Amino acid sequence: MLAAVIFGALAFANTLTPYVSIAEARQSDRSVQVHGFLKEVLGYDEQGHYRFVLVDEADDEMTVVYEQPRPANFEQASGFVAIGRYDSTAEVFRAHKLLVKCPSKYESADEDGTVEAAIAN
Repeated sequence: MLAAVIFGALAFANTLTPYVSIAEARQSDRSVQVHGFLKEVLGYDEQGHYRFVLVDEADDEMTVVYEQPRPANFEQASGFVAIGRYDSTAEVFRAHKLLVKCPSKYESADEDGTVEAAIAN
């Protein structure tokens, strides 16, 4: 019985996809989640995959190849979580899933493009 519980716990732990930095994603040999911000749009490649440059809080950057069409709310995103694996041969992060972080409805953009939290009275 104890062996079954241990096996189940290990199997569950192996299915979790950890959040890592861009530097850690480059070193990982498994699927990971990387949070970052859009630096540059590269457009579609020859295979129809969407490409862009992601930058993290450490100012590290990498090219992400998303295997699906660009999400509809891509331009309004305040950040992204790319889920996939780093391809060291092509030097790109191959994302099979992309979570688009939408700006909070409690934030508003100033004319200069900066975002500030709205204060409720």
